[in-house]
Amino acid sequence: MPFLLAPGHRRKRSAPATVTPGRPGGESGPSPHRAAFRPDIEGLRAVAVLAVLAFHAQIPGAAGGFVGVDVFFVISGYLITGLLVREAITTGRIRLGDFFSRRARRLLPSAAVVLAAVAVAGAWLTVPLRRADLEHDVLAAALSVANWRF
Repeated sequence: MPFLLAPGHRRKRSAPATVTPGRPGGESGPSPHRAAFRPDIEGLRAVAVLAVLAFHAQIPGAAGGFVGVDVFFVISGYLITGLLVREAITTGRIRLGDFFSRRARRLLPSAAVVLAAVAVAGAWLTVPLRRADLEHDVLAAALSVANWRF
């Protein structure tokens, strides 16, 4: 699949990657932002999860299980690149603002729920001397600077 196409040229597709029935306004058709389910990638993701879990459980022979995290980054990069290439092919351009907006709408709600649950559970379960640390930890996670804090 070429990454750059000459102006005015579009790649022909025999069938859409996915079809989204019942979109708002009664439209249906190909969705440029969703790829078809990939069982091979799902399997690789499962292997990466098991490697990380085995590493944290200190199972003998799993000393390199942290590599599973790198595998997650590779999978994410591959899938995101596919989304951007598909957008470039179907629309002729990549709108990074739209891309980041879609990522935020997908990821931020669940992140907010997790942070709220940690804050509530931590306030209830943490000893009073550690609550200030908890507040700073939740704030650092919310601002995506947790790696600097920890």
